[in-house]
Amino acid sequence: MPASIFLFIAACSGFIAVALGAFGAHGLKGRLAPYLMDVFQTGVQYQFYHTLALLLVAVLVLHQNGRALRIAGWSFTLGMILFSGSLYLLALTGTHWLGAVTPVGGLAFLTGWAALAYSALQLSRNPNNAD
Repeated sequence: MPASIFLFIAACSGFIAVALGAFGAHGLKGRLAPYLMDVFQTGVQYQFYHTLALLLVAVLVLHQNGRALRIAGWSFTLGMILFSGSLYLLALTGTHWLGAVTPVGGLAFLTGWAALAYSALQLSRNPNNAD
């Protein structure tokens, strides 16, 4: 079940990232200060990177559904919501307290990458069971 959920989330996130990237490039250009455009663009970039990471996790879960992979998938998902979401809101509203949420999303991303690395180590030690 996690593979289909992660695949669905990755597909939706990719769709949203493309839409927001186009919106930023065409709808916000000239309407936001350059700094806020950079903030918005950073959110789009990190959403794309972690959409691809989540897609990888979805494929890996099909072959090896270990606990570490599930942690990686949910961490990437949470990171996209908190990190990219807070940057989008910060850029669009100028509400600076949202910047305090961004590092929590960054920690979720780091957790996802660490869990993915752990899963890889477990797989190399015991190819029949990742966790």
